[in-house]
Amino acid sequence: MPKDLVLSDVAAWETTIAGWLRANVAEDPAHDVHHLMRVWRTARGLTAEEAQASGAPPADLLVVLGASLLHDVVNVPKDHPDRSRASRLSAERAEEVLRALGFPVGLLPAVRHAIEAHSYSAGIAPRTVEARLVQDADRLESLGAIGIARCFATSGLMKRALFHGDDPLAEDRPLDDLQYALDHFEAKLLRLPATMQTAAGRRRAQERAEFLLTFRDQLLAEIGGAA
Repeated sequence: MPKDLVLSDVAAWETTIAGWLRANVAEDPAHDVHHLMRVWRTARGLTAEEAQASGAPPADLLVVLGASLLHDVVNVPKDHPDRSRASRLSAERAEEVLRALGFPVGLLPAVRHAIEAHSYSAGIAPRTVEARLVQDADRLESLGAIGIARCFATSGLMKRALFHGDDPLAEDRPLDDLQYALDHFEAKLLRLPATMQTAAGRRRAQERAEFLLTFRDQLLAEIGGAA
């Protein structure tokens, strides 16, 4: 963090950007203002953990804040043909919003990159510590209890079945998370811990992935009538 940046600046910008979001972001159960605020809080926590563990200078919290709060400002549906461009569209819109709010212009390229690189489908490698932190924080939202809730909420909006009734683990069929919500666990969510960019993110991701597996075991037991 630059020496002239104090925490009061970060708090003031959090209030300003959050106020804009509440007035302008459409409600979506998996990508609402609360999701954006959680990603920011998680990224802030990861920033502190990484700095304490490594002794290296902390990331620029204003960049982390701007990217976290605006990373999904353009929310493209999961099944839309432009889905892979969502992070680029969000980066462009975020820059417009931050310029209008008077955000420090010199930080905008770093904010844009962190937003562009957060997306799983875009496949853009994060080049900065801020981008790595934001990517990890967003991916943690797809794991653990909140990840389960968001997965099924999104699947419900897209009219997907909860699971394949005869073969929920896809033992004798190809995985198809376009049709079955539970397939998304194996197709994507349980692969996320291996993609984490920071040690703190990997630790949290592994803990949350274990919770996904516990949930899946319980669900399978109930499906089979054993619980």
